Amino acid sequence: SVVFNHLRFSNMAASPLTYSIVERGQPNTLDYRIFYKDSNGTVVSPFHDIPLYSNKENQILNMVVEIPRWSNAKMEICKDEKMNPIKQDVKKGKLRYVKNIFPHHGYIWNYGAIPQTWEDPDPKHGFKETGTNGDNDPLDVCEIGQTVHERGAVIQVKILGTMLLVDEGETDWKVIAIDVTDPLAPELNDIEDVQKKMPGFLRATYEWFRYYKVPDGKPENTVHWNGECKNKEFAMNVIKETNERWVALMAEPSLSDGAIACINSSVKGSPDNVDAAKASSIVEAVRRRFICMLCHSPS
Repeated sequence: SVVFNHLRFSNMAASPLTYSIVERGQPNTLDYRIFYKDSNGTVVSPFHDIPLYSNKENQILNMVVEIPRWSNAKMEICKDEKMNPIKQDVKKGKLRYVKNIFPHHGYIWNYGAIPQTWEDPDPKHGFKETGTNGDNDPLDVCEIGQTVHERGAVIQVKILGTMLLVDEGETDWKVIAIDVTDPLAPELNDIEDVQKKMPGFLRATYEWFRYYKVPDGKPENTVHWNGECKNKEFAMNVIKETNERWVALMAEPSLSDGAIACINSSVKGSPDNVDAAKASSIVEAVRRRFICMLCHSPS
């Protein structure tokens, strides 16, 4: 456990924890949400309650899969809704889909988030080399294994390195990782191993992040270091720093100026910790709202 003033939480598990998802609404609609329950049936936040580490000694982390490989719907942990369900991103009132970038189809990896991390937008914690501040989200992670994981899956990954995308003036780390159960995982231990065993893949990743907004009429993104990936040690330091900022956020939710819902069911001592009944009531309220909408929709 970690102690931060009065705050106590676990950022690691003795063995991989199991989670189930609770879907509300219909996919490809504005109302679709994916909530999480732990093995005890308690509603949990994928942002705050799923531990950072699955096995800290072996540096195995948890990853929340938001977007399966080859798919286009831009799904993400909703940081401003209670219990932080996954939902589809919306721009100008419309559901967001990422365009295909030749020769790829959709996202070229399983894409998701590392729980219990926060890219703090406060300039005091910005990245000095680029002069940019955090994007106010959990860390993004690209899982490069061969399995196409289900949307909402919680998987265990080995960290290999990181790219740095400067996205609309914000620091946006893109951590590179591989599922520990992937056949190639034993051979990939650092970023140079990816170059050897998967030649061209990191270059494709760089080009994807550079160009993926161009079909929507936006300029090319800036990928720092000309797309070079920093190694595992560098990436683990980024993860450590963003986890420390998340710890600070949980102790003092006002640090996000209300942009992040910090309601959780496991971070004991945090101002926004709730019991299992309250957590369940949040999901139930979404279910009732959805039923009400169906009842009032035109036939």
